[in-house]
Amino acid sequence: QVQFLESGGGSVQAGGSLRLSCVASRFAFSASCVAWFRQPPGQVREGVAGFDRNGRITYADSVKGRFTISQDAAQNTLFLQMNSLKLEDTAMYYCAAAPGCAPYTDSLEARVKYTYWGQGTQVTVSS
Repeated sequence: QVQFLESGGGSVQAGGSLRLSCVASRFAFSASCVAWFRQPPGQVREGVAGFDRNGRITYADSVKGRFTISQDAAQNTLFLQMNSLKLEDTAMYYCAAAPGCAPYTDSLEARVKYTYWGQGTQVTVSS
């Protein structure tokens, strides 16, 4: 079965960095939207960064200039480099995939249906 496994979360002081990884099993990133989402405590889940099926990258405004998404398609691995972390970045971070998402569809658009999700990795930023 398809599995996504995130790692790399942890506790860090504000201004620090973390690098998240997501390894996909039995799933190829091609022809899919893949993205990172996060859910802060007591809040709804939100998109952070993603690739559309054409490889275009979208970032949430709140992380632009600080986070970088990348992937190693050969290893079926998605990364999220997070720099200049802020208290408000504290959240559970998830990777997800939307197989067969329509071409030229922004990966963070609400209409993209992400059907595969990892279990999440916790990121806690402290002052």
